[in-house]
Amino acid sequence: MMVYSKHGKKIVSGFTLIEILVVIAILFILAVIVVLALRPFGQKTHLGNSVENIVNVLRLAQSRTLASDGASSYGVYFDQVADPHSYVLFKGDSYALRDEDFDNTFNLSSFIEISDIDLVDGTEVVFDRIVGTTAHPGSITLRLKSDASQAQTIYVDDSGIVGLVGISIPAGGRTTDSRHVHLDYKRNINTASEEIVLTFEGGITQNINVADNLKDGQIYWSGVVDVDGQDQTIKIHTHELNNPDTIFSIHRDRRHNDKSLTITISGDATGYLINYSADGLTVTKESIFASDPVWQ
Repeated sequence: MMVYSKHGKKIVSGFTLIEILVVIAILFILAVIVVLALRPFGQKTHLGNSVENIVNVLRLAQSRTLASDGASSYGVYFDQVADPHSYVLFKGDSYALRDEDFDNTFNLSSFIEISDIDLVDGTEVVFDRIVGTTAHPGSITLRLKSDASQAQTIYVDDSGIVGLVGISIPAGGRTTDSRHVHLDYKRNINTASEEIVLTFEGGITQNINVADNLKDGQIYWSGVVDVDGQDQTIKIHTHELNNPDTIFSIHRDRRHNDKSLTITISGDATGYLINYSADGLTVTKESIFASDPVWQ
């Protein structure tokens, strides 16, 4: 800064240390404000890029299948249990029977998650040789962990078409069935002590400890239960958990389940959460806290 002597002569003087520190502090605060303001836009960009990458990998799996690369089918497996969430391009008729030497794993950014997998028969899409169709149509939804409203959904048609626009719905409404149902649950679940209990035909039970099956603040469990020599495949997860209510999503594909099933929550004395007949065509609830199941 510039100061003057008592005789009016200019005396050149530099900034004091305090003045320099104040300027640096102001610049630092402005930089932080700018970074915080731009961060959501950056995360949205990453979300869009992640969705585009998945679409491209699904199309690559289909392309390799159509080309009969290695005389094999190819597919993509989606993993909500891994940390961070991931997806795997694999070679084979299924993820369980794949050739692991050809696995190509892609991890999502730490602030992005796979919020919902709604695919026929599980968590993978496998394309059919020669024609490129798939027996695993459905959708995969990604969202920002910090803002659940920021989500994008990828759709896979049974014809093999992959994109961000869902399959056109014929006049008369969307076809729904009981292999995937949603229901609201208006009771606080004690996640530290309660269990979800699966009771199959013949009294075979499977107890699911909620505390052991929490992932990113949500319940996520999938498994296969042997009932009189027949495998029953079930997936249960939540879209919201005690926030303040819970939204359950339950998958029970009729093609791979032939036993009646009742699902209860150990702390709910008012009745079962959901009940399936053996053929899956009758789906009811008993608990006063549960809404009627809605077929998806």
